[in-house]
Amino acid sequence: MLEDIIEERRKKLSRYREVSDPYPIQVKRTAQIGDVCARFSAFVRKKKKVWLAGRVVGMRDQGGIIFLDLEDASGKIQILLKKGEAKEFALLKETLDKGDFLEVAGGAMKTKRGEKSVVARNARIITKSIRPLPDSWYGLEDIETRLRKRYLDAIMNHEVLELMKKKGVFWETVRNILKEEGFLEVETPVLEPVPGGAETEPFITHHNALDRNFYLRISLELPLKKMLVAGFEKVFEIGRIFRNEGIDREHLQDYTQMECYWAYADYNDMMRLMEKMFKSVIRRTCGSLVTTRNGKKINWGKKWKKVDYYEIFKKYNAIDLQTVSRETLEAHARKLGISFERNAGKGRIVDLIYKKTVRPHLEEPCFLVNPPVIIEPLAKRVPGKPDRVERFQIVAAGTELGKGFSELNDPEDQRKRFEEQMALRAAGDKEAQMLDEDFLEALEYGMPPAAGFGVSERLFAIIMDKPVREAVFFPLMKEEK
Repeated sequence: MLEDIIEERRKKLSRYREVSDPYPIQVKRTAQIGDVCARFSAFVRKKKKVWLAGRVVGMRDQGGIIFLDLEDASGKIQILLKKGEAKEFALLKETLDKGDFLEVAGGAMKTKRGEKSVVARNARIITKSIRPLPDSWYGLEDIETRLRKRYLDAIMNHEVLELMKKKGVFWETVRNILKEEGFLEVETPVLEPVPGGAETEPFITHHNALDRNFYLRISLELPLKKMLVAGFEKVFEIGRIFRNEGIDREHLQDYTQMECYWAYADYNDMMRLMEKMFKSVIRRTCGSLVTTRNGKKINWGKKWKKVDYYEIFKKYNAIDLQTVSRETLEAHARKLGISFERNAGKGRIVDLIYKKTVRPHLEEPCFLVNPPVIIEPLAKRVPGKPDRVERFQIVAAGTELGKGFSELNDPEDQRKRFEEQMALRAAGDKEAQMLDEDFLEALEYGMPPAAGFGVSERLFAIIMDKPVREAVFFPLMKEEK
């Protein structure tokens, strides 16, 4: 039983405390394990004592000698504790467990079987583990348990550590490319009096000192646009956003997103920059421009096509969005088994139909361009086509991987669209956007023509072929029962 194992380890902890501190402040380490393994011949030749530190992940007690597998972030190596050679042999034989952290000092050598090893002259416990590692008593197979205790998942499954290292490379590459293009990285508030920039239900919190409610931001968009008003020409932010929506393979409620805004550019300029950025990020993160998602290969290296929203919607639904009535859309949605709120706006129904009938067919990377204005209240209208907006979505593997547009900077047009959204909210649509008077006032001072774009860590999950909650280290989980 687990309780018995824990009790036995506590006894070992007490025994070790009688002789030494099992949680010392200072640790001596002169090399990482990976470095020793990589330059093993040099360490053997120098016959110099090397100090290592790491977690004991394997133990084989053979009486007068104990074989240990010691692991740090860089690698794993065998440690030999020999009676008569390791000063602390008797104490460690009595108190050491798999899972403990150990500091060892000794010389490098190969065993008769040719295994790289360090023969310990000195060794001490530097962290005593009270609980056994998962495979010692119950294993770690259930995905819910793995995600709930991700630190254990990482100990037992090195793929998790490698995944998170790649995620660091992913965001580092995004940041470096934007900086190389002259964008300034900035920070904007997480708490907002009015949530804006997306259609979703926000989280609400209360600020005690100001005695007022605030919303956790659902987008980075509106504050960054205000920075364009202020005179900045290229800005971006990589930060957390929060959306109080459902959980599925592609959606989280709090996640990292990058948004950038570029004065004196339009959505064509942004499409060129984003194709360049995506390809660089994917190549750097994955080592290739060909990835796999759900068993299908995706080639990111080809020139990305532009796909017209109206044309492809008509292809898969036999509906002309320029002339279709709300009644026809509703009937078509019901026929497809799509549920929607009675007071949902026409744009919401179009979007639901698109996601059901069109998006799954877009496997290879493409730009989906110029959708109806009724589904995008923050983009400029297409010249000569007032029912459409200059927006693009990067779509691949049947899902959206980023959205950008020529930013609407006409304050009167923006106010009308906000008012239309507020009418939908008044009718019961909790996800419709709110009217932001402060943003409208900023636009009235003048925002230069600009393009913007946003991409979230969903892209990372797609290129890693993982559900998005497995691509973050600490996903939110249901309360344990």
